[in-house]
Amino acid sequence: MLETREGGCHCGAVRFRAKVDLDRLSQCNCSICTKKGILHLAIDPADFELLKGKHALTAYTFETGLAQHTFCKRCGMHPFYIPRSQPHRISVNARCLDGIDGPGLKPSRFFGGRNWEEAQAKRLAEEGLAAPDTMGGRAGALTLQAILDRGLNRS
Repeated sequence: MLETREGGCHCGAVRFRAKVDLDRLSQCNCSICTKKGILHLAIDPADFELLKGKHALTAYTFETGLAQHTFCKRCGMHPFYIPRSQPHRISVNARCLDGIDGPGLKPSRFFGGRNWEEAQAKRLAEEGLAAPDTMGGRAGALTLQAILDRGLNRS
């Protein structure tokens, strides 16, 4: 069920509002998702609003540079990011939503990110989708920039 929720980082410098469906909670076993402990809620950028903290965010990239792993410069929390598998979407970290019982979250979906290419091919086939246009490796950065540009100018 789609619902509007707010969330943010640990220190409160980054705040957002998003329309999410907790029934579509996903887990990934790639190295960075495992280390971050993120539980994913993939949404369209139109369903995401950065309320505060556009200047408190920074991004970490590696390998292809397509994914934009955003985190708060102050507390280091990862409230959302732009995934390599869906660079035109946003993955909200369900554990960063207000009022969430983290240990009670039960992912219903799984992405085998340790074998990324195989997992991506399987996901696209199951969902009947074509591979996303990466725009020469810039799609993730462009999605993130659009979010930041739309974000409110509150620090």
